Formats: sequence, structure tokens, C-alpha cells
Amino acid sequence: MGVTIKLPTVLSWEEHLIEFITIKRVNGLRERTIIDYKKNIYRFFKKYPNGLDNYQYLCHCVFEYFSVFNISPATFNIWRAYLKAFFSYLVQEGAIPNNPINFPKRKDEGKARNVSQDVLIQLLKLPDKKTFAGLRDYCLILLTLDTGIRPQEALSLLPKDINLSGLEVTIRKEIAKTKTTRTVPISPLTATHIQKLLKVRLSIWHDNIPVFCSHEGRPLLETSWAHRLKKYSHQLGHSITPYSLRHSFALLYLRNGGNVFTLQRTMGHADLNMTKRYLALTGEDLKREHKTASPINLFNKKRVKNINPK
Repeated sequence: MGVTIKLPTVLSWEEHLIEFITIKRVNGLRERTIIDYKKNIYRFFKKYPNGLDNYQYLCHCVFEYFSVFNISPATFNIWRAYLKAFFSYLVQEGAIPNNPINFPKRKDEGKARNVSQDVLIQLLKLPDKKTFAGLRDYCLILLTLDTGIRPQEALSLLPKDINLSGLEVTIRKEIAKTKTTRTVPISPLTATHIQKLLKVRLSIWHDNIPVFCSHEGRPLLETSWAHRLKKYSHQLGHSITPYSLRHSFALLYLRNGGNVFTLQRTMGHADLNMTKRYLALTGEDLKREHKTASPINLFNKKRVKNINPK
């Protein structure tokens, strides 16, 4: 009687993805990030369902994928990061010999998008504070302009994270992007309106329901918050996103005399270079103001006026 040799099972990309996501969950990855992993990996394999059939073909698919789409450097780098992590897992599992993503990130100029002060004032007038959703939106806008908190961090805040009497908000390491707890101050105006929001919460809602939830007490997704701001944007005629509010906080903070080191700590930047992007923009403000307000312009105008070309 012969010995039966069992050949190794070749898993599909869907099966590999299930195991990959399971490992990420065990490692404590946030559900929002899990969803982003799925979305980015599905996008690639929907276009190339047979990508794992042959490694050379996979390499071709990867290079074609990243060369076809006309996307910003930031988006390019995000897509690259998610796929690279998945392919690294496949290398560990022996499904592919090497990671096909061996090309560098695209250089992102990192220009922060600013919303003018006049537009921000008009934006704050739009939410209907007589409704739960309107009051919530108003408080979210205030909190972001007051602290520069990241959208997902704000949407994950629980009532226990907000110290109204102490005028501060604690962003726990479990919800912080940098996995480091930080406490940021808030203004009395922000605290007053958040207090109003907390008072209209239903009594049956548990303390583990986020402060900025839906009117049904469900967690509010970042995409839903972006959609709400998009509706306000249409009314204003200006594009406003959750991150443009964060950028606006940083720029206005520096223009009002804030310190770059305290800004770094408030925004939760692990690297000071991230914060220096905003310094570069305020530097442009200085150049623009100097160009129009420098006293030397008085002499320059007289000199130009006296020139008589022949």
C-alpha cells in the first residue's frame, strides 16, 4: 500500500485576507483601520482577481495598478502602505517569494489646506442646534477648531474623556493615532456646548457610547462626518473636510502667536517636521504681508516714478 503525499493547500487571496485580518484584530488594530485594509486590498484584487496565480504577473499588476490611477501623493502612499503590509504577510506565509512593492513612497509636499476665517464663521452658523445632529455637528466643529483633534479621535471620545470643569479633553492611547495618551485644553465656549450635547443624550445610552454619535446612539463613522461637512460645504460654496478643519486650527493657532512645540503636542504629532508644515505656511503669510506693507515700497515707488526710459 503506497504512502499518500498531501500537497500543500493553495489559498485564494480572499482566504489569505481573512487570516490576515484575523491577525490584525488579535493585535488590537482599530475596526476603522481594519475596514481600510479590506477596502484597499479588495480594490486591488477586484481589478486583478488572478494576481496571485503567478509572481511575475503579480509584479506586473502592481506596477500597472499604481501607474494607471491619477491620485495625489498622499493617496498613493496610503494605498501603497496597505497593500505592502498584506504582501509582506503573504511573503511570511510562503504564498509569494518577495514583496512586489519595492518602490519608494511619492514625495508629498504636505501643503495644509486652510479654510478662511470668514468661511469658518459662516460654517458655525449652519448646524441647526435645535436638533441632536445639528448640535453634535456644531460641537464637533468647535472642538476641532479648538484643539486640532483628528476626526477619528474625536469620534471615539467617550463622556469620561471630557473634563468640563477642568476644561480639558483626554485622548486615550486606545484611540490616539500615535498610541500615546495626550490631554488637550478646551475653551469655555467649547465646554459649554459639549455640556449641552451631553445633557440631551438619552438616559438609556451607556457610557461606552461615544459623545459624537448618531441620534440613535450609534458610533458616527468618519465617512459620515465627512458627508455632513460636504453638505455644509455645498451651502457655503467652499470645500470643507474634517482634516481641513484640523489644518485651519494649526494655522490660526500659529498666526495668533501660538508656539510650534505646544502645537506639536496638542495635535499629537510624533515628528516635529509634521508641525513645521504649518510654520512654512505662516512664513508665506509673512512674505505676502511684507510684500505689500514694507516701508521700502515707498522709496521703490518714488524711484520707479522718476525713471524716464529713453
